[in-house]
Amino acid sequence: MLVTGSNATRIELQGGGSAVIGQYLNETVVPVLALIDAGYDVVLATPHGTKPHIDVASDSVDHFGGDEAAYSRAKTFFADDPTMKQVRTLRSVVEEGLDRHLGLFVPGGHAPAVDLMQDEDMGMILRHFHERAKPTALLCHGPIAVTAALPQARAFRTALVTGNKAEAAEYARDWVYAGYRMTVFSASEEHFAEEHLLHGKLPFDMPAALEAAGGVVTTNPIDFEPNVVVDRELITGQNPGSDHRIAAALVEALDRQRTGA
Repeated sequence: MLVTGSNATRIELQGGGSAVIGQYLNETVVPVLALIDAGYDVVLATPHGTKPHIDVASDSVDHFGGDEAAYSRAKTFFADDPTMKQVRTLRSVVEEGLDRHLGLFVPGGHAPAVDLMQDEDMGMILRHFHERAKPTALLCHGPIAVTAALPQARAFRTALVTGNKAEAAEYARDWVYAGYRMTVFSASEEHFAEEHLLHGKLPFDMPAALEAAGGVVTTNPIDFEPNVVVDRELITGQNPGSDHRIAAALVEALDRQRTGA
């Protein structure tokens, strides 16, 4: 099982400046532990081959339902477990061949909106899993990474940042996920994050970006309530609170694939 993480630590803000970001602890560890508990081996890969940076906002027992034991286990697992320490580069897993991986998982935090969504190797990985209908799960801001599968993903992101919707639509042609139903961190949830965590406005809107690429995006109107959308091989979760639900959906999809059920 392949887990692709981000190495981004900052994201640009409208009007100049940037905010410190990272990958969310619970969004990374909860699904990975569920995969391991279900008997799947996990390989972690990032663009640089180094561990993702954990967003300080996620380093809290609040993201583990107040369960101190679960929070402690997650911190220890991320810090010390070989699964989290033996990180590969995205390029190396592509070169070694992706057939050995049964499925793909992309955690969230704002970080994927910086590097993964425009990474060429990430695009190759996504297209491989799509073409073979292998379970592909992405959580919170993770779903924005599916735009890496665009033929001109880097130009697409640049058009989003500059606010050129027409140009973004031009670069969104021939997207393998066009017409797929999906979810992502909602606009209202993002407003909360921008005000209380980022202290600035992000360069583009995540749901609007996926819609511009051709996705059919729906979000739960109740902020931070769990929400998972499944369409063919694609499994997307809306927010950090969707961690357990997307983990269960991913394990179920992998089990079906393995047994042919």
